[in-house]
Amino acid sequence: MITLLLAVLLGAATNSASASTSPYFQPNSTGIRLQNGFERVLIQPYGNHAFRVRASLMRDPSGKELSALLDPPIEGPGGGQGAAHDVKVPFMGSATIRNGDLVADILHGVISFFRVEQNGSRTLLISEYTDTKALQARYYRQDFRAASFEAQFSFTSTPDEQFYGVGQQACCKDHSVNKKGQVIDFVNFNSNVRLPVYMSNKGYLHFFNMPSQGQIEFSPIRTRFVASEANVVDYWITTALPGDYDSLQQQYTAVTGRQPTPPDFLLGYQQSKLRYYNQSQVIDLAQRFHDEQVNVSLIVIDFFNWKFQGDWSFDPEFWPDPQSMVNEVKRLTGAELMVSLWPSVEDLSVNYNTLQEEGLLATARDGPGVQDSFEGVYTRLIDSTNPAAREFLWRQLNESYFSKGIHNFWIDQADGGTLGEPFENNGQNISAIPYPRSFAQYFIGTQEGTGKMYPWFHQQAIDEGLQNLTENSNTGPTPASCQFMSLTRSTFAGGQRFCSYLWSGDTDSRFDVLLQQITSGVSVAASGISAWTLDIGGFAGMDIDTDSGRELFVRWFSMGVFLPISGIDRTRTCSLARSSSPPHANPCPNEPWSYGDANFAIIKNYISLRYQLIPYVKQLFEMLQDTGRTIMRPLYYDFTLSDENVVNGTAVNDPLIVHEFMFGPRILVAPVGTEGALVQEVYLPRLTSEMIEEGLSWTHWWTDTPMGEGGRRIVVDAPLDQIPVFYLGNKADIFEGAI
Repeated sequence: MITLLLAVLLGAATNSASASTSPYFQPNSTGIRLQNGFERVLIQPYGNHAFRVRASLMRDPSGKELSALLDPPIEGPGGGQGAAHDVKVPFMGSATIRNGDLVADILHGVISFFRVEQNGSRTLLISEYTDTKALQARYYRQDFRAASFEAQFSFTSTPDEQFYGVGQQACCKDHSVNKKGQVIDFVNFNSNVRLPVYMSNKGYLHFFNMPSQGQIEFSPIRTRFVASEANVVDYWITTALPGDYDSLQQQYTAVTGRQPTPPDFLLGYQQSKLRYYNQSQVIDLAQRFHDEQVNVSLIVIDFFNWKFQGDWSFDPEFWPDPQSMVNEVKRLTGAELMVSLWPSVEDLSVNYNTLQEEGLLATARDGPGVQDSFEGVYTRLIDSTNPAAREFLWRQLNESYFSKGIHNFWIDQADGGTLGEPFENNGQNISAIPYPRSFAQYFIGTQEGTGKMYPWFHQQAIDEGLQNLTENSNTGPTPASCQFMSLTRSTFAGGQRFCSYLWSGDTDSRFDVLLQQITSGVSVAASGISAWTLDIGGFAGMDIDTDSGRELFVRWFSMGVFLPISGIDRTRTCSLARSSSPPHANPCPNEPWSYGDANFAIIKNYISLRYQLIPYVKQLFEMLQDTGRTIMRPLYYDFTLSDENVVNGTAVNDPLIVHEFMFGPRILVAPVGTEGALVQEVYLPRLTSEMIEEGLSWTHWWTDTPMGEGGRRIVVDAPLDQIPVFYLGNKADIFEGAI
């Protein structure tokens, strides 16, 4: 063992000397296996500059555990090796392994990770947390009636370290980009899509490849990951130079998958409201878009288009001939249609008995049980973690919608465990989510151990169907492009490799929430999910009869022009009386012409601008597919190395910094989130030396006024028709798709 360990150490040292002349330092070991009594830890090269670490009790990892990792990776070494290793380390042993610029070092049983710098020196990134008196860094609790266990893994941190990502924070108070000091709860519910992946300003990305419920605690000197239930603790870590977040994202998406490029129509304007409830309304809507000469690319038919939950088909009373509706909408506007589906199934559904008899519904641990309640009926959830249930669901969707020309699906309410909503039970209104989800049982396991993957498998049900029924000649682990897409309210790490995009759930219609959504969008982008959008105007609470509501809608709409996907519109309030039937038949309008003539003119111009930007947006998605490079970019992505104000402002979540974002590498967006504002204070980041050498400088979008090389605050006019936007380079080049 000593001879083998010395060989590995000497190999690392010898190859380190030649690393500067070699494009990539190839792994000097297939892996290290550490056995510490009943605990087994396996460290393997996996992807570029990266390691995968798995820890288990009493038995080695089988390699068959739930995983979001591609095997093998798109880029880099590793994969296809199971539990292969060529170094064994005993209790309190030591060993070293290197892959590219990342070194994993075991010293007396404690694991640390170092980045190899260009001069050959090593910089400590993280180490398992130890102290004179402390819990073990790898800490387990186990009920020996089961093989699973609770795990707590702790790593060192420093008080000044910044952390970004961990998915999408819930609406509506959290305006943070830097998550240091927070406790992040890994449980899915409406608008809360937390993902166990984060980047550090020290130059590393850490991903816990586990769909468990639990937490991450970002305390001053320790970062602790807690999994409520696990069979294997599985994490992945990679490194790049500090400030090079694009490389971290490229390496991460190489092991979890890249977003396929969306179809062109999805890059345009999307129209929806809660809700169009019959096909004549949809045709009339298309006719109005045609008559007003306003572009529209997608029209959404929202929930309760069905008769009973779980039918996954139109209620024929209101939708007698879907194919003719599709044809007429296409003739008038060229737009595609999208239809909503929920995972809930009530016992009056035509599908309930079959799903129950074939065991395709999620259950409770003590039997079938009652899972949830909506619209006065009890419901169950289809268990999309079961391949047979996914196949059943897609057959219904194909027969009811896809075969009739509706090719895009809105995956709503599929957060897992329950519908992710407060509900009414026995006449008692419950105003907070009651979390019965902990008792949910799936084909793949329990809610605590696997529940965060429920929405991921629900996405996969649609993705599998779309891939089987569309002409897709792509090869490789993930498709390069999509003909059609689904929209989802939740996902898990790796969900970006589906033909699917995420929206931020049901948000409040307020000016401060408009700004909060920026921090949500850039956080989920930093977690590898770049195909993201939101409810323009918020989900609920906007009165379109008021000047305030109309102003908020236009402000929010202007931001939607500069999102990866332009955004959807939802429920509104107004003075019109509601009908008692059918459910949720809101008469309040939500079309571009619904907000007054003056605002309609502004909205039409913004829609026109979005279509002018499609070549640019398309190139951003192609860049994303090729490299994983994020589209909606927090300022720290591009200006950490050139502007200490960006670094310091991000550290304290300064609104002037975190409420701005880059839309690709050429456009800075600073949305207005104050009612009645006519001017806006904007911070223009100081450009990097490379940008300056390229001849770039900031230019005001609307007036083409040169604004210099940045590093300063400015005040600009911000009328409703001019969201504060600045660009780098030539605007004509941007319209042609130059990035």
